[in-house]
Amino acid sequence: MTSVNPQTLEALSDIAHRLRIHSIDATSASNSGHPSSCSSIAEIMSVLFFNHMKYTVQEPRHPANDRLILSKGHAAPVLYAAWAEAGAFPVSELKNLRKLDNPLEGHPTPKLNFIDVATGSLGQGLSCAAGMAYAGKYFDKADYRVYCICGDGESAEGSIWEAFAFASHYKLDNLVNIIDVNRLGQSEATMYQHDMDSYQKKAEAFGWHAIVVDGHNIEQVINALNTASQVKGKPCCIIAKTYKGKYFPEIEDHQSWHGKPLGKNTDQVVEAIRKMIKNQTTKLGHELLPIKAPTAVVQPANLANVRLASAPNYKLGDQVATRLAYGTGLTKIGQANPHVVALDGDVKNSTYSIKFKEAFPDRFVECFIAEQNLAGVTIGVACRNRTVAFASTFAAFWTRAFDQIRMGAISQTNANFSGSHVGCSIGEDGASQMALEDLAMFRSVAGSTVFYPSDAVSTERAVELAANTKGICYIRTSRPNTPVIYENNEVFEIGKAKVVLKSDSDYATIVSGGVTLHEAVKAANLLKQQGKSVRIIDLFTVKPVDWKTILENVKQTGNRIVTVEDHYAEGGIGETVAAALLTNAPSESFNFTRLFVKSIPISGQPQELLERFEIDSNAIVKAVQSF
Repeated sequence: MTSVNPQTLEALSDIAHRLRIHSIDATSASNSGHPSSCSSIAEIMSVLFFNHMKYTVQEPRHPANDRLILSKGHAAPVLYAAWAEAGAFPVSELKNLRKLDNPLEGHPTPKLNFIDVATGSLGQGLSCAAGMAYAGKYFDKADYRVYCICGDGESAEGSIWEAFAFASHYKLDNLVNIIDVNRLGQSEATMYQHDMDSYQKKAEAFGWHAIVVDGHNIEQVINALNTASQVKGKPCCIIAKTYKGKYFPEIEDHQSWHGKPLGKNTDQVVEAIRKMIKNQTTKLGHELLPIKAPTAVVQPANLANVRLASAPNYKLGDQVATRLAYGTGLTKIGQANPHVVALDGDVKNSTYSIKFKEAFPDRFVECFIAEQNLAGVTIGVACRNRTVAFASTFAAFWTRAFDQIRMGAISQTNANFSGSHVGCSIGEDGASQMALEDLAMFRSVAGSTVFYPSDAVSTERAVELAANTKGICYIRTSRPNTPVIYENNEVFEIGKAKVVLKSDSDYATIVSGGVTLHEAVKAANLLKQQGKSVRIIDLFTVKPVDWKTILENVKQTGNRIVTVEDHYAEGGIGETVAAALLTNAPSESFNFTRLFVKSIPISGQPQELLERFEIDSNAIVKAVQSF
């Protein structure tokens, strides 16, 4: 162990106590928050900010800076207090915690320029931190380090251990996870309370270097962090024994104080802590202990104007699965921009992200069958605009990562997700593999863009557009081969549908996407034999939906409309179109029929299932004839 200068220890202790007072004052001013959870990590925060981490306050998201993710986001006040003591903003601003329109929200979000990802939905921060560490070690090849602070309660989350396994597998020795073992959860004691051996054995079993410390002993925390910086070939986990409400008279280690401001106890507690401060100075933390400057050398990453290296190259009528075209398009943008990266969950030979791996193995991240971690790592590698990230798996499996994706939107991430094997058209694998809820899920994500390309050309263009679009993007791809219907030079835009079949005598409009769009084309040919023509619209993006094109064409076909989709009714194409027409043409009356998968599917051949669930060409013909 390295001995630490007594003056430094005293200054760090004083800063820790000031962080406690700031957290109490802020939560008392807002009459809400978690001062006791802040107190348990006060020493850890003091050491990280004023002794260990390398960063610039003037540019908190500088790519060379060390990173810190507060996974236990409910302790946000102490994080804000540390940044205030570092000089990022006036300490007085802390008393505006949780007030309307103030960015110092109850849990951290990137509305603040020193926050990388939103946290507070517990169990997610470590995956994001692992993604950032992976980017640092393998993409940036820089020596910045990534720190994550997890609560002991959230360490019961499976996603935490997915991240543990990932970080160990990839030898992320630039990653340090600090578990704040303060013993108490929200409603009762945590599973292992202060059984430090259990935490240590788990971390070591997952291949991490584990260090147990007294989290309130500054010298032990400093030495643990210094040791972590010397460990090679594996990540480090510092397991800190702490107490919730540390140094709060009559509150420390008491169960009933989770998530409560101190109320009438405020003055007594603040006075008790203030008496513990040795140097009663008005100087801020960064004036007492200079912040270490970053040493990493990180090259700039140009993520603008990402384009396909070459145009789509198909012949009309070619039979190509859109999942295959996804892999082709992804590889093409990877050829054009070295910062495009791909991730997958051990289905790369089905999603066809394997094409990217074969072309750029050093830019492909295999996350294995751990979709929550896959989503979190994707968000992490995209942080600070280091990469253009595309993650893929079966669309059905993204449902288990919905919370990570939802939090990604709050994190203002620019992450792209692809889901293959959608709908009952995948065939024999059965209902567990069939994504029939994915459109609803991704449409509900704030600020998302949802692509549903119907052929290979539009799929490649969807990949290109997603690479240049802010926010969460989702590309829905299908398993079966479908014919190419667009010329290679066709131009696609977000929010612009395509009219793929049209005549002056059309009787009704059919709106669809993906596999069922081709069923609509078949239906049009059958109806034509009966002397009835129909118009067909390919949505291309389900969100935003091109209601203007739909409304214009529906009006020209007697306000008769059929939507057809390989998806459940809830949140799919039919509901999307119906809501758009109701909102934008409330005075119009429509003769509207929706075709969708009406019950849980079964195994069978793709065409058999389309017929069984009445979303095939014959069902479309019947729907049109019913008008």
